[in-house]
Amino acid sequence: MKTAKNTNWENYQKEIADDNYYFARSCIRQNFFPAAEDIFLKIIRKELGKNIFDDAQQTTCTGIAYHSGIIPFETTMTVVARQFALMTEAGFENFVCSCVTSFGIYSEVLETWKHFPEKEEEARQALMRATGKTFEIPKNLVHTSDLIYKFRKEIASRATFRLLDKHTGNPLKVVDHIGCHYAKIFPEKGVGGAEFPYVLAGLIDDWGGAQVDYPERRHCCGFGFRQYLLKSNRGYSLSNSKYKFDSMQPYHPDVIITNCPGCTFFLDRWQYVIAEMEGTTYGENGYGIPVLTYEELAGLLLGYNPWDIGLQLHQVTVEPLLDKLGIVYNPEEKYKGLQGLDLGKPEMPEVLRCC
Repeated sequence: MKTAKNTNWENYQKEIADDNYYFARSCIRQNFFPAAEDIFLKIIRKELGKNIFDDAQQTTCTGIAYHSGIIPFETTMTVVARQFALMTEAGFENFVCSCVTSFGIYSEVLETWKHFPEKEEEARQALMRATGKTFEIPKNLVHTSDLIYKFRKEIASRATFRLLDKHTGNPLKVVDHIGCHYAKIFPEKGVGGAEFPYVLAGLIDDWGGAQVDYPERRHCCGFGFRQYLLKSNRGYSLSNSKYKFDSMQPYHPDVIITNCPGCTFFLDRWQYVIAEMEGTTYGENGYGIPVLTYEELAGLLLGYNPWDIGLQLHQVTVEPLLDKLGIVYNPEEKYKGLQGLDLGKPEMPEVLRCC
């Protein structure tokens, strides 16, 4: 018999297709952490045996330019229509995007077309004039973190490691940070909505970790597009992240996981900036708190080489986390390319401790 609590929770769920996905990459994600999307594809294809199409013809969704007030919504709708046309031409119906800003853009366009059909017709006509293409509406639109969430138990069953401290046996304390464009623009589109987002917390629970519930858990990282694009406004972005770090520090988290490329970047990079400006560090022994994406964390637990995952591109060093997990790694390989070419060790921060 269903309880009222269970019935209410069902209202926060979403449909996530089982297989056959058209994959839309993120423009900034490929530049910030270029290995993350390839790790995602490897997990979906190799570990889970699913069919996913990575299309070389796709473009940006225009999200950053749109939210920065640089291009109009009509242009964005036409670009999104082209993405859907590529999906249709490839023979897919399930659309999965790698960026939460893209997820918000696609959701906004679909909601606009739902309530204002004339806008969909305008986009169709503009696309036909520009490219000669047409499209079908995706039957299922999800974010890549939704797929990792959907298959979290399967990933756990194949994992070599769990979110446990090798030395104490205790669950690692994990902060989950949800991108605003995933859970706050259209709350019903994300697992758990804006009030109870579970898309990352579910990974923590099923992979053996302990959720860190701190006062500013749902506070924005501060990226904000408009304030960051102007150098003079970046203090607003920094202050938002600092607000979160100060709030979580008393709980001594071992790692932060996020589902937004911008959030991952800023929660990682701002720790370096705060250390240089104030001499403040938030991890143990002068280190920062490692900030990983959901698929980077999944890759670690599945036993992938941390340098193949691209963790050397994070500003906050990850070795303390690897040591806690019991992951064996070769420090000599950290700054080597795919063919073993020595890429050179970057200049180290003066305050934030790195390996």
